[in-house]
Amino acid sequence: MARSLDGLILAPVADQAPGQVGTRTRFAYHEEDGAIWAEYAGGDVVRGHLVGTREGDRLDFRYVQLKTDGTTSSGHCVSTVAELPDGRVRLDETWEWESQAGSGTSVVEQVTEPAA
Repeated sequence: MARSLDGLILAPVADQAPGQVGTRTRFAYHEEDGAIWAEYAGGDVVRGHLVGTREGDRLDFRYVQLKTDGTTSSGHCVSTVAELPDGRVRLDETWEWESQAGSGTSVVEQVTEPAA
């Protein structure tokens, strides 16, 4: 199993569609006894939260976010945790909106610079 996500900052490696998370978004992860949660913000997202569970290297969580245009959205995501050759954490994600149409995949990786 990859190491704990607790205290890690992760960011997408590529921008998604406009109005969604992007390379300027930062996720601050927490983990305790199989529970995971994170706060996120940046880019088109004013504030976001995710909460779910971790079983081995699989995360299963729901997310909700407030965007700069004042709209909210929510969805479900399943991620696989991996460790990169340099020791950083990577999440390979498959997500689906629940509040609107749409689904896709994304990758977030641990960043070492402070949140912007």
